[in-house]
Formats: sequence, C-alpha cells, structure tokens
Amino acid sequence: MTLRLHAEVCTADTDYGTVLLDQRTGAFWQLNPTAALAVRRLLDGDTAEQAATAMATAFDVGPDDALTDVLELVDQLRAAGLVSP
Repeated sequence: MTLRLHAEVCTADTDYGTVLLDQRTGAFWQLNPTAALAVRRLLDGDTAEQAATAMATAFDVGPDDALTDVLELVDQLRAAGLVSP
C-alpha cells in the first residue's frame, strides 16, 4: 500500500503522537502513538500488514486488531482528503 500525504498536509511530532495539519482548511488531526507509527510506516512504503505487525510489536495489541486499526485509519485519512491514493 503506497500512502502519500496531500501536498497541503504537514506533520509535527509531539509528546503524544503526531499532528497532521491540513493547510487548505486549517484543521488539525491528532494521531495517538499507535496511529502515528502506522502512518509513518505506511509513508515509508510498508504494506498495511507490515505496519500492523510493527504496531503489534510496539504496543499491546493483537495482530488482527492492529491490521483492522490500520485499515480503518487509512480509510479515515482518505475520507478526510489527507492522503492519497
């Protein structure tokens, strides 16, 4: 799964995860540490399964739940127009 942030979306790491700023609307999106890890891995070229494995390894979550979370996160980011494709 190739994931790219929209050209008008920038990121900032925080003590609590990552913030996405949509410069088109001024809206902020706060990603918790698990979501931040998944997004970083996907932006680096990992598949959803690889990102889920990284989540399951780093956090107390089962691999099936992690994959479900990654796929739902991607759907939400796409619906908000923050990522493509």
